[in-house]
Amino acid sequence: MSRTTSLSASRRLGQRGVAAVEFAIVSLVFFTLLLGIMEFGRWLFLLNGANEATRLGARLAVVCSIDDDEDNLTGIRARMSAMTGGGIAADRMVLDYAPASCTTDTCRTVTARIVGADFTPLIPFFGLPLPIPEFPTSLPREYMNSTGNPVCP
Repeated sequence: MSRTTSLSASRRLGQRGVAAVEFAIVSLVFFTLLLGIMEFGRWLFLLNGANEATRLGARLAVVCSIDDDEDNLTGIRARMSAMTGGGIAADRMVLDYAPASCTTDTCRTVTARIVGADFTPLIPFFGLPLPIPEFPTSLPREYMNSTGNPVCP
């Protein structure tokens, strides 16, 4: 009886700390997966914002003046950037009027797109930027006059 008691006690002493080691291994995998899911969600949020930003930019560009009004174009780009939550800078937003160098009366289409933007995850030591697609959105010419138009910047 004494022998089984000492054998049982030595086994218990040999198992001491095993739960902490198991927790460390499982938590490492769990927290890595959790951070990956969160970063993937941030990336999808930015992609959705980028898509909506190009739609907004194209819509504003077809209803607001283009007659060399750089403030108007800067305002449209700033609103596009704000649509992404500031995740994409306004200088990455491009508005293309077709044909090139057209006026309010001669433009046929406007295309809004994002050029050269990327997403850098916050995960330490990952640091690999992921490119963001252009998400081009084209709309036919509409009014293109900012006078009295409350949506124009």
